[in-house]
Amino acid sequence: MIVEERDYRIKTGKTAEFVGLYEEHGLPIQLELLGTFHGYFISEVGDLNHVVALWSYQSLDDRQARRDRMQADPRWKDYLKRVEGLIETQQNRFLRPTRFSPIR
Repeated sequence: MIVEERDYRIKTGKTAEFVGLYEEHGLPIQLELLGTFHGYFISEVGDLNHVVALWSYQSLDDRQARRDRMQADPRWKDYLKRVEGLIETQQNRFLRPTRFSPIR
């Protein structure tokens, strides 16, 4: 199993708009098509304007197949148009749980 951490830096003043659009339009699609959703988080102190999403998958192949289906979905393409221009940067990390992690 892998956990994907997606860290988005949102343009200043646009975090609430981005999170609202994701909750209404992006999340329902991803809940249907992706792996296990662990949460969506915003930064409060330190490096601000960050939104972090955590998802888990059985493997990298599982993740790729699910994301390919999502990218081909017209609803996802519509969502991407809605958030266009709100994201400054994005970083992804794949995390492997330790043997004692509650998420395994």
